[in-house]
Amino acid sequence: MSRAGADLALLLLGGFRSLVDAATAELAARGHVDFRPSHEFAMRAIIGGADTASDLGRRTAVSKQAAAKTIAVLVQRGYVSSEPDPADARRNRLQVTPLGREVLREGEAVFEELRARWERKLGADALARLEADLATLVGDDAVRVDAPGRVARDPAGETP
Repeated sequence: MSRAGADLALLLLGGFRSLVDAATAELAARGHVDFRPSHEFAMRAIIGGADTASDLGRRTAVSKQAAAKTIAVLVQRGYVSSEPDPADARRNRLQVTPLGREVLREGEAVFEELRARWERKLGADALARLEADLATLVGDDAVRVDAPGRVARDPAGETP
């Protein structure tokens, strides 16, 4: 039975949600009850060089105000520090704290565990084939959460 094109998008989204929801729940069980996927996106952008709310907003495709709110939450929870910039007193520089790096490492480990679960369900060959097929369709660098606006490729490999 053939599925509609929208069904494919929903299946892919469902796979993403399944992994992210399971990872969020596991991180909560490990003591990070307040950690959300958007926090990871923000921290990865900060590690990648976004050191102000404006930079973070640009890199994560949100307003400066939304970025500032995320920063406030991350600072309050100890995942990020905001210190005065020695070169410009008008700015604060952002850095991911050791606790922030710890939760990122734990998140990576959780995703490895989730991948292993999928491998047990599908088999190693089927999962490797799925990953290879997805990489063929969307490219190896399909999503960079710290660099919005990446040009997507269509399934035929052409840019829109």
